Amino acid sequence: MKCKIPILVLGLAVLGTECKKPEPLPNIIFILSDDLSWGDLGCFGQKKIETPNIDKIAIEGIKFTNAYAGNAVCAPSRSSLMEGKHPGHARVRGNSYEEYRESLQPDDYIVPMLLKQAGYNTGLFGKWGLALFNQPGIPNNMGFDDFFGYLNQQQAHCYYPEFLYHNRDRVYYPGNGEFYKTENYKRQCKYNENGKALPGGIEKPGEAKYAFDEYCKKSLDFIRENKNEPFFLYLAYTIPHGDYIVPELGKYKDRPWPIRQKEYASMVTRMDTEVGKLMNLLDSLGLDDNTLIFFASDNGPNNPEIIDFFNSGSPTRGGKGDSYDGSFHVPAIARWPGHIKPNQVSDHIWAFWDFLPTVAEILGIEPPSDIDGISLLPTLLGKGEQKKHDFLYWEYKQCQSVRYGEYFAHKPNMGKIELYKLTTDPQQSEDLSNQYPDIVNEIKRIMNDSHTPSNIWPSPDETMEEFQQRIKKLGIDELPENAKVY
Repeated sequence: MKCKIPILVLGLAVLGTECKKPEPLPNIIFILSDDLSWGDLGCFGQKKIETPNIDKIAIEGIKFTNAYAGNAVCAPSRSSLMEGKHPGHARVRGNSYEEYRESLQPDDYIVPMLLKQAGYNTGLFGKWGLALFNQPGIPNNMGFDDFFGYLNQQQAHCYYPEFLYHNRDRVYYPGNGEFYKTENYKRQCKYNENGKALPGGIEKPGEAKYAFDEYCKKSLDFIRENKNEPFFLYLAYTIPHGDYIVPELGKYKDRPWPIRQKEYASMVTRMDTEVGKLMNLLDSLGLDDNTLIFFASDNGPNNPEIIDFFNSGSPTRGGKGDSYDGSFHVPAIARWPGHIKPNQVSDHIWAFWDFLPTVAEILGIEPPSDIDGISLLPTLLGKGEQKKHDFLYWEYKQCQSVRYGEYFAHKPNMGKIELYKLTTDPQQSEDLSNQYPDIVNEIKRIMNDSHTPSNIWPSPDETMEEFQQRIKKLGIDELPENAKVY
């Protein structure tokens, strides 16, 4: 890949034969919350859950009303974020196929590799979900210098795990007892009169280690260790994904709410507190003005009981594991003092696969030619012409979805294309496909052109028999059952 002069950000403005000294490379942080609903944040209208630190990112930066995740569930959403590719091209297209989890491969080029090329130190703290310990796509093989957290997203359901990974090594937590057993972490946690957790299978709760707290501490250490050099920090939080549990209910202890809602609110506010610690550290180290922070959720909302109580649902129909607009439509914000003007609200339509080319343009590096993303740097800076997507494309469980201007198209597996006008029908209740055959034909072309067959997942409209015959011709052996390999 070729390098180009980074005019927009790094300040190499040439006037005659004189050249200004370039600005230092900005630190880049991407915070990805897990299963956060559209309206869980104060800056997106939440009234019951307190999130002052995350709200500050929006107040001092830009809030996006048309941001889209990589997919409708964890792993494929992260794959699109890292690869700069939509789900029709990305490596990982589901959490698993039956009992097999797919891994990124050595020839996959992802965000931290690009940043390493520019001289960055790179760290991942939280949940990876794109390789198991015995697969090639573990973080340290894919451009990350430092990793601390979970590899398998199923293990990440357990907040008091038996162990976490530090790079390739396991760090065990004997104080967490047997909480990692399904019968313990799947049941409702009890709390004492002070709102402190009494997790099942743990003899001495005071000695237990909450995984979220552990990798958050490590992430702050990463910043301290790299304060004098540019760094990329990928904070893949596991909060507020279930199974719900929190070390203490805090300010929500005495609220007249059901226990699940207290836990959920406490988890979201605990995440907000950690974001506050992060921002305070950046400020104390003099890094605040030179750090770009993104914050987003990894997919649409999940728990109807929680959503109804907090009035936090998506403004459009769809949720986690579905394939309507709300399955992908997520809250997103960004902050970069001195570069992003404060108190902005943008309706620019973008998706996770735009992150890689945005980083590339910031650094003046030509991104790979086979990605699907478009840099959103002009929107961030309010300078230059912002290129727009002709469409956004997703596929999940053989269903296909397209955001096409003000329209959203949905095609169930083996079904016909449905067409909805999002601006007047956000709940996607009136199918307009019969009224706009030209648009439907264009959507059909987009869906056909956007899908590249995978050797792991069946294609849309492909029967299981056809899929098995296809992979047999490719000489692919039976996939191992590794979904529970931690």
